[in-house]
Amino acid sequence: MAEATPHADLDGLFRSTVESLGYELVDVEFVRAGRQPLLRLYIDAPEGVTVDDCALVSRQVSALLDVEDVIPGAYRLEVSSPGLDRPLKRREDFVRFAGHKVNLRLHQPMDGQRRFVGELVGVEGDAVLLRVDDDVKRFQFTDIAKTRLVPEF
Repeated sequence: MAEATPHADLDGLFRSTVESLGYELVDVEFVRAGRQPLLRLYIDAPEGVTVDDCALVSRQVSALLDVEDVIPGAYRLEVSSPGLDRPLKRREDFVRFAGHKVNLRLHQPMDGQRRFVGELVGVEGDAVLLRVDDDVKRFQFTDIAKTRLVPEF
């Protein structure tokens, strides 16, 4: 299960390093599973990412972590692609992927429902607009637990 990291701003710490290498930092997770916690970074680029891209970012982030020493104890570092069902986290993600099909999950039910699948219309103020069937629904950012792209082949 993902949880807060020992350092509150690992995203901010890694973002400039990842972006300086020409990649987008999509998400950072710190997962306590088994004996060693797992620090996982998801990166992306317009043309996608390769294993070599992940290895490059891993080396740079590992060096940064050695210098900054923000995570006490042993842990594993993993860098990977966000996949075809990429999570949408930041406001910019919701703007960028307007017109795409998404799976949106709420913290609490709205009209008896927590999960919605539809076309991402965009962002209006503090709300995400989603076309579900022929109806456009508004979801406040604070009410959204998770949103992922739905792969279309």
